[in-house]
Amino acid sequence: MPRIIFVEFDGTEHPVDASNGLSLMEAARDHDVPGIEAECGGVGSCATCHVYIDQEWVAVSGAADRVERELLEMVEGRCEESRLSCQIDISHEMDGLIVRMPEAQGF
Repeated sequence: MPRIIFVEFDGTEHPVDASNGLSLMEAARDHDVPGIEAECGGVGSCATCHVYIDQEWVAVSGAADRVERELLEMVEGRCEESRLSCQIDISHEMDGLIVRMPEAQGF
């Protein structure tokens, strides 16, 4: 079971033992991580699960597809590391992954 560390904009860390096959959004939601609203339930249509994935993890997490990139273009705080956490499925290779949340999602 990989350990994922969700980091709020203020630096507060939320380590989560996540199940393989869940999305990052589902793992955050199931462990009450603040800042991941996921209003659309994980279908990639609302961007309320916007996160930053460090470049060194892109090979493991995968790159955003065209639809995700288009949705991210409308997100406040978007940058090269932006992803929708509902579009990233957890695997054992993600043990130690650090997921950062943008300031706009700091509730």
